[in-house]
Amino acid sequence: MAASKKAVLGPLVGAVDQGTSSTRFLVFNSKTAELLSHHQVEIKQEFPREGWVEQDPKEILHSVYECIEKTCEKLGQLNIDISNIKAIGVSNQRETTVVWDKITGEPLYNAVAAPVSPGPSVPVAVVPSGSSVPAAGTSSVWLDLRTQSTVESLSKRIPGNNNFVKSKTGLPLSTYFSAVKLRWLLDNVRKVQKAVEEKRALFGTIDSWLIWSLTGGVNGGVHCTDVTNASRTMLFNIHSLEWDKQLCEFFGIPMEILPNVRSSSEIYGLMKAGALEGVPISGCLGDQSAALVGQMCFQIGQAKNTYGTGCFLLCNTGHKCVFSDHGLLTTVAYKLGRDKPVYYALEGSVAIAGAVIRWLRDNLGIIKTSEEIEKLAKEVGTSYGCYFVPAFSGLYAPYWEPSARGIICGLTQFTNKCHIAFAALEAVCFQTREILDAMNRDCGIPLSHLQVDGGMTSNKILMQLQADILYIPVVKPSMPETTALGAAMAAGAAEGVGVWSLEPEDLSAVTMERFEPQINAEESEIRYSTWKKAVMKSMGWVTTQSPESGKNVFVYYCHIFLVC
Repeated sequence: MAASKKAVLGPLVGAVDQGTSSTRFLVFNSKTAELLSHHQVEIKQEFPREGWVEQDPKEILHSVYECIEKTCEKLGQLNIDISNIKAIGVSNQRETTVVWDKITGEPLYNAVAAPVSPGPSVPVAVVPSGSSVPAAGTSSVWLDLRTQSTVESLSKRIPGNNNFVKSKTGLPLSTYFSAVKLRWLLDNVRKVQKAVEEKRALFGTIDSWLIWSLTGGVNGGVHCTDVTNASRTMLFNIHSLEWDKQLCEFFGIPMEILPNVRSSSEIYGLMKAGALEGVPISGCLGDQSAALVGQMCFQIGQAKNTYGTGCFLLCNTGHKCVFSDHGLLTTVAYKLGRDKPVYYALEGSVAIAGAVIRWLRDNLGIIKTSEEIEKLAKEVGTSYGCYFVPAFSGLYAPYWEPSARGIICGLTQFTNKCHIAFAALEAVCFQTREILDAMNRDCGIPLSHLQVDGGMTSNKILMQLQADILYIPVVKPSMPETTALGAAMAAGAAEGVGVWSLEPEDLSAVTMERFEPQINAEESEIRYSTWKKAVMKSMGWVTTQSPESGKNVFVYYCHIFLVC
């Protein structure tokens, strides 16, 4: 009986999903994309000083080994032979920066972290020296701000014009990306300086650290990254797909410490230890790119939105780099093979999505659990003219208005907590439409539908509202683990593995839940235009002399937009 079950399953592919708060290992059936088993381990964040966020690279590595071992044990209990696992993919938190010693294999400093996914969009108020704090209303999301002064110093000596960095990388000069974190380590950590001087140092994002370690570490470990992770360092030329000599000189980064840049789907090396020793690691994607692949957004103009604390929107722009006039990022979407073409994406984000639900729970107390909001909204089925603009720390793309603050308007004697709950869900949808409208203006490709994932997509009212407000269908996969799935697909499709077909006819079997617009286009436009009126009312609340900011002028940074 066990043998027949194994025969039916066919080749399996594993995926390491290494996030900011946890590590997971998941195993999929390459023929059906079915998730067979997984294991998750929480990991700690360290806050050595205010505004500093770090993680232990060795803890992250150990968590990967633990997840692999535990998942293999679970597969054994299901009578699934782990020898059927033919490849492993890696998906990782982007931008988190690691420097380690290639002789000893030891990290030279903790990993300097990036925001909780999907937090790169989450606004940060950068106040004068010594008092950097996360922006109001974003307490559950953090961002390491130690590089603020590094960015300020670099911005004063940008060569030529202010577009020097963005024209090569698609990114603004910002505290968020790896180059300035690496520059800070080189300036402030003697162990890092000494290792660089003695040619012992290696740099990488989390994917590089994991692949190097898993493929042997000091005993021949492969020092590499993929194009999607490289494109988030601010050192990578997204046109030539190579480390950029001018950028490395500008940031003062020695090129010999950088990993080799590979495609997102090829055999990098073999596992050298653990239950899956000998299995090739053959897929690597930054988390948002992995979700784009897992959602099978392979056509130009296809987009996915991940709903979490904030939202991440990526739109496939094909082989063309589209640069935004509305504060969106240009990034590498994927390159699924050494000889395959590169695809690019526009990336935008909504700062406050799930965070507004937590605000209703923790600050106003009108719900006890986040799940309760769907029940409240369902009771009324309308906001009854109430609009909620959650501009807790200013408005971001496409407005870029730091003087704005959150408002709830359109209240009447009839308004109750159910209407406010409904308005909060609508706010997430209106903000998503504003980003998608900006994407449409930038790339001229109107969306035919939006593919969605993330924790909030279990809220059916939210999904229906999103379809109504966008006036296009919203499509949700029945299997929610799209990020890990994308990494597994890249690994299974790699040359030399070949157990996962990415041909369109083979991908159509994935089950989707579809939400069609249920209101007419005119009503959709009226609601959207009223939202825009509410947004205008939220502006101009904070001035440089307001009690909130005293004599100091707040400088608002968001990694997706920075005017130097």
